[in-house]
Amino acid sequence: MGSAWAKTPGAVSAVPVATQQVVAPKGAVVASGHQLATNAGIQMLRMGGNAFDAAVAVSSTLSVVEPISSGIGGGGFFLLHDARTGKDVFLDARETSPESATPEQFLDAQGNLDINKSQNGPWSAGIPGLPAALVHLAERHGRLPLNVSLAPAIHIARQGFPLYARMVKGYEERKDVMDRFPASKALMWQDGDAPEVGELFKQPDLARTLERLAAGGYDGFYKGETAQLLLKAVADEGGRWTPQELGSYAVKFREPLRFSYRNWSVTTAPPPSSGGIAMQEILQTIDGGWNLNAMSRVEQVHLLTEAMRRAYRDRTIYLGDPDFVKVPMARLQSKEYAAGLRATIHPQKATPSDLLIGQPAPLEDDETTHFSIIDSEGNRVAATQTVNLLYGSGMVAPGTGVLLNDEMDDFALKPGTPNAFGVMGFEANAPKPGKRMLSSMSPTFIESPTDVVALGAPGGSRIITEVLLGIIGYDQGLSSQQVAALPRFHHQWLPDTIYAEHNTFSPQEIADLEKMGHKVTVQKTWGNLQTVRYRKTDGTVDGGTDPRNPVGSVQTLRRAVIKVAR
Repeated sequence: MGSAWAKTPGAVSAVPVATQQVVAPKGAVVASGHQLATNAGIQMLRMGGNAFDAAVAVSSTLSVVEPISSGIGGGGFFLLHDARTGKDVFLDARETSPESATPEQFLDAQGNLDINKSQNGPWSAGIPGLPAALVHLAERHGRLPLNVSLAPAIHIARQGFPLYARMVKGYEERKDVMDRFPASKALMWQDGDAPEVGELFKQPDLARTLERLAAGGYDGFYKGETAQLLLKAVADEGGRWTPQELGSYAVKFREPLRFSYRNWSVTTAPPPSSGGIAMQEILQTIDGGWNLNAMSRVEQVHLLTEAMRRAYRDRTIYLGDPDFVKVPMARLQSKEYAAGLRATIHPQKATPSDLLIGQPAPLEDDETTHFSIIDSEGNRVAATQTVNLLYGSGMVAPGTGVLLNDEMDDFALKPGTPNAFGVMGFEANAPKPGKRMLSSMSPTFIESPTDVVALGAPGGSRIITEVLLGIIGYDQGLSSQQVAALPRFHHQWLPDTIYAEHNTFSPQEIADLEKMGHKVTVQKTWGNLQTVRYRKTDGTVDGGTDPRNPVGSVQTLRRAVIKVAR
């Protein structure tokens, strides 16, 4: 079966803004990876909260019900639009490297990368950033007190929720690691044996940790009792965090990336995300030379693949934490550079990746989560959060219920040595105290004269191409749900293959791509795209949730009648 977006005729027609009547949103919409998290966001909106209060509720609830993907022991990126001021803000709550985590600490006695240390347990964990983001959202952008917006997550952590298949399967894959840590095993073996689908999963320690966060704000996590428990847990397992680096964690405020594609303005994630730069390169490379809507399916895939190949090569060589590395942003964002890339693309032949010099960089796993929100005032949030591998480091800090991330593996811990995903990195992404590891997370807004959209996805290195295909899908006139359901393909430069979901290409399309010199690798489905849209022409709102995820949900709400003063 071919991709839906490739078969949708025509693009969204351009309507001059000056001649178009803009209608305010007639309601709100929330899309997330779990029904309970979507419900929590809707609950805040019913209480008179705005999109940012809903984001605190959704994010914290996902931290409870999707520990396989994210949690307050991890981090994330939040793209925010304030309708009152018209400003966009990119909130960087990525984890940071502890001072102790020098590259030498991750080598074994023979000087090889110690995979166990980089992926499991305390040494694999960066300083968490998500709690600081929740506090900032509530205090600076929300209307409701933090203890109100955290209440759904606290309630669910204490009362429990039914285990679902992805959580159980993820534990089976990480069992050998998680069972090493007593608090992790106790959490998963609540009834005395391994977890099963449908069992009630309670997290009383996490409920108490969230209560301290609700009562004390920033200090309720990064200082005081929770901080002491985290520091002790890391030390007891042989790691080293200091009270100073935990207590001084701060979110970063970065200018979002902005560019245009056809009729759309795109606002997206800047470094230390690689997503925005890569999407801009790909779309500018295509937009300056070809109209995808006028091409055959195979021609579209070929050209997008070639643009992906070049953007991922540049991701590897140039990108890292901009507070530590000089990223050549002006060059990578320029249309002239895109034109140079375009000139190297043969319209009928694949370019072997080994002709593009460089080496691949570390990419995070696909166990991440995303949610999107638009409220009735036009505020919007696109947020992606993660703990990296399945269940992060596998280590729960005793007494906290906090599952620590394993984001240190996203650094280039030893140049030229593959990380968990068989890829390597350079000095630009080497760990240093306080440095943030490179990410693919790409929360994004797109806006045309007629539509406002928030979208994003998990998927590791494939996040970028998931969101990219979503943008193209909206441009080709698909509904929000059709965009969330799009069949996917991906090329990341190395290995030199087009990865495709099993329902993306027909046998004839694969044969045609192979004649061009492409290799096609068919795999199981991936990703979990969540998107919401507001139509400026009539004020209607809608959303799409990825059908690959049976517990995901999208829910709309008519205008809230309760208002809470700022």
